[in-house]
Amino acid sequence: MDKFDETKRSNIYIGAPVSIVEKQNQGTDELTDGYVKDILTSSSAHHRGIKVRIESGEVGRVQIIHDINNL
Repeated sequence: MDKFDETKRSNIYIGAPVSIVEKQNQGTDELTDGYVKDILTSSSAHHRGIKVRIESGEVGRVQIIHDINNL
């Protein structure tokens, strides 16, 4: 299931439907859903998830990349 690996920057794109964990919610199960507005991680991978800003303005690390075909 490498296609939806949230630790690889190449799998994240502007407009992607994702669930992120905001910094203040790390260690909890609280996720925020949205669409990627900006990709903030510059490296090709990050073990805790790629950091993004979603369209609503929240910043966090991608935990789930949703399959656009199943929305």
